[in-house]
Order: sequence, then structure tokens, then C-alpha cells
Amino acid sequence: MKQRLFFGLTALLALLLCGCQTPQVAYFADVRHGLTDTVQYKLDIRLRPEDKLSIVVKSMDPQLSELFNLPVVTHRIGIESSTSHSYLSVYSIDSQGEIDFPVLGRVKIAGMTREQVARMIKERLMSQNLVKDPVVTVEYANLGFNVLGEVHKPGRYHFERDHLTLLDALSMAGDLTIQGDRETVMVIREHGDTRTAYTVNLKSGSDLLASPVYYLQQNDVVYVAPNEYRARQTTVNGNRVRSSSFWISLASLAVSVILLVKKL
Repeated sequence: MKQRLFFGLTALLALLLCGCQTPQVAYFADVRHGLTDTVQYKLDIRLRPEDKLSIVVKSMDPQLSELFNLPVVTHRIGIESSTSHSYLSVYSIDSQGEIDFPVLGRVKIAGMTREQVARMIKERLMSQNLVKDPVVTVEYANLGFNVLGEVHKPGRYHFERDHLTLLDALSMAGDLTIQGDRETVMVIREHGDTRTAYTVNLKSGSDLLASPVYYLQQNDVVYVAPNEYRARQTTVNGNRVRSSSFWISLASLAVSVILLVKKL
């Protein structure tokens, strides 16, 4: 009788310890040395209505180039203070996908890349003999993405370059916490009036490179869900039934019972 009770409690203890196993946090488990793979979706950032851009035209004649640049807005702090800050004015793309550019007038740029906008404006300035040697610089002003969930620094981040990957986004957010689910990282993307959710398995390098959200777009939302280890730490009706501390306490009780049985 005592022997059966002993083995029963031992099995219970083993089961409890298995329930407290730590999460697997390794990335790219299928990647090996020398393995070559290809990104299947190399998406460019295409401008949309409500995006904001900074467009600056420069040439050998500063006075001439200034005709095509928006004025710099200066904000002075305090009534008697001489301290001020300068803000470069930006162009907002309207609902028709257009901006109102100095001298050139209405210019449709929705659906274009930043490089295409710079090239188009340069060609128009030269073809109309407005500027002979223009250098056009186009920068994003408000384009960004959001990273939420089990990361160290959730928040909104701005695009630092045209082709920014999901790994870049997670790195900017301080990487996943140990409680983050690496197998089902979700990216929510807007397509006009609709939204589509994609899931990516970071443990698989091939799955990541084959995903249409490997390169992010403006206003993408990256969400890292908690893994099962984190779920076991949640509170249910005020009792941490699934928390690790609960299982540890229960395992300690089982050990005490086993030792007591052995003494009998």
C-alpha cells in the first residue's frame, strides 16, 4: 500500500514538473550553415493619402531653388526668450493622392515610391526650364509602424529606410521578451478599407522569408502574443491556478508527503 502510494505521488510530482517547463526561445531552428534562401516578397513602400513628406529642392542658385521649398516654421519658446526651434514644413497627400507643389501645382504621387517622386519632380523642373541642375531630396515625415505585446519596448516607430524588415522592427522594440510566442507573431496590415492579419513563425527562417510581411509597410501593427509559459502565470478569478509559483508550491507539498510516507 505504501509502495503504491509512493509511486503514485512520484508520478504526480513528475507531471507537475513537466507542467513547469521553460519556454523555447531559439530563432531560426531550421537554418543551417551554408543554407541559401530567397525573400519572396520584396515590397516597396508606396505612398498613400494622409502620408506626409518632406521635399527639398537644391541647385547651384540658392535663390532659385528656394522658390520650390516650403518655408521653415520657427517656433519661439516664451515671450521674452530668444530660444527657438525650427520645423521643416511637409507636404500632406490629400484624398485624391495629390500634393500642391510650388510652381508645378497639383502633383499626383499616391502609389509611387519615394525615389520615383524625387525623379518625377526633378524631370518636371528640368523639362519646364525652371531649374537646370536640381537635386531633389524626399524624406518620410510621419510614416511608421506599431509594435505591441511581449516585447521590451512596445510603441510606434518610424521608418529609417525604405526596406525595413520585421526583424528590424522587433530589434527596434528591444526584441521579444522570454514570454513572447515566437511561433505566431502577428502582423496586421491595412489594404484600403480592409485589414489582413498574417502570422509568422520566427523559429523557421524559411517561413519568415516566404511571408508577405517580411518587409513592413506604413501603419503595420506587429503583435507578439504571450506564450503558454506566460499564460500559466495569469490570474484566474483571483487565484493563480496556472502560475509557476502555484505548481512549485504543489510540488513541494508532494515531496513532503513522499518523505512522510517513507518514514511510516
